[in-house]
Amino acid sequence: MEAVLNAVSLAHTNPGANPGPESRPGRATLAVLGLRLTAYRNYPELRLDLDPRPVVLTGLNGAGKTNLMEAVSYLGPGRGLRGARLIDVDLKGRAEDRPWAVAATVQDAHGAFAVGTGRDGASATARRIVRLDGKPASGPAALAERIAVLWLTPAQDRLFLDRPNARRRYLDKLVAALQPEHASLLNDYEKALRERARLLKGQSAGEGAADPAWLSALERSMAETGIAIAAARRQAAADLTRAAADGIGPFPAARIRAEGDAEGWLGEGPALDAEDRLAAALAAARGRDGEIGGASAGPHRSDMVVEHCARALPAAELSTGEQKTLLVSIIFAAARLQAARRGFAPILLLDEVAAHLDAVHRAALYSEIAALGAQAWMTGTDPALFAPLGRDANFLTVTAGRVRATD
Repeated sequence: MEAVLNAVSLAHTNPGANPGPESRPGRATLAVLGLRLTAYRNYPELRLDLDPRPVVLTGLNGAGKTNLMEAVSYLGPGRGLRGARLIDVDLKGRAEDRPWAVAATVQDAHGAFAVGTGRDGASATARRIVRLDGKPASGPAALAERIAVLWLTPAQDRLFLDRPNARRRYLDKLVAALQPEHASLLNDYEKALRERARLLKGQSAGEGAADPAWLSALERSMAETGIAIAAARRQAAADLTRAAADGIGPFPAARIRAEGDAEGWLGEGPALDAEDRLAAALAAARGRDGEIGGASAGPHRSDMVVEHCARALPAAELSTGEQKTLLVSIIFAAARLQAARRGFAPILLLDEVAAHLDAVHRAALYSEIAALGAQAWMTGTDPALFAPLGRDANFLTVTAGRVRATD
């Protein structure tokens, strides 16, 4: 595991081995230059050497295209584009002592650096470990400062019809791309949420009363962190709405807002008052929360509400095709904002997106990727859909866990 996580493609150990964005106009500032997979889903071993251009993966369904994109998604914070359990990412038919690993050489404005991540150990409860330039990092949230990865997948086609937690996680992904500290705030809040639930559950089961002073301190910490999370969501939603209104070609403008008790309290008064209200709500709900094993107030219950601006309709009332174009508009609004604020566009993972767009929208998709200077990874079964990209992309063919340059 150590060797794999520290692996760096020899072709890219020198940042000058591939022309950077200063010498290759339109090339991505943030890009994967080398990717190595070990015991990863249907890839026993894989090594790819790339350049900063977009990446097009074509092949039959089930060949492993989305698996490759998922591996790239693990170079950023979070649980990957599938949200899978770590043990489920292991190679099918794996040896029990060989957990999966992803190693990459990534280019940013300052040169190339190494990233490694994977499952630590063979048990089902093993955690995900991360290394940056061979040194242990505190966890996946540490990647947010260096790498931003955003994605659209077929599983998100029902995002606007799904449960609120799916939309909330999607919004938090967008926020973390704009504000890297958001990932750490979410981790801190979730840890406190679990600790409070554990204490209240034990109390409800008659294992002894939890220390009221400790509970109050824990709830105060949750209130401070939770309101900071809610404030970041509100600001990002407003910024994304403005960015989408600027026009993403033919893609519709979206109106976005974060909706929940924490966000509502922020709209009614100062942040300190909102913190007090959240802390009071948590304290008042201890008995009920102990029985249900959760917390009945806080930003973990919020939702992302999206409307089609021109039609003044909730996203859930749109056709499937309109919902897809609205999602594309949102992700490009986020990419534009990040490029403006952080100086580089995120790596974009667009799984089967081109196949669901007409020729006009596909052309606009490719044009926006070029304008952003983003390394976008795109998948499809029909290579002809990507022909307009010409020599402006890395074309790879995926066949049963094998990858080769497209002829």
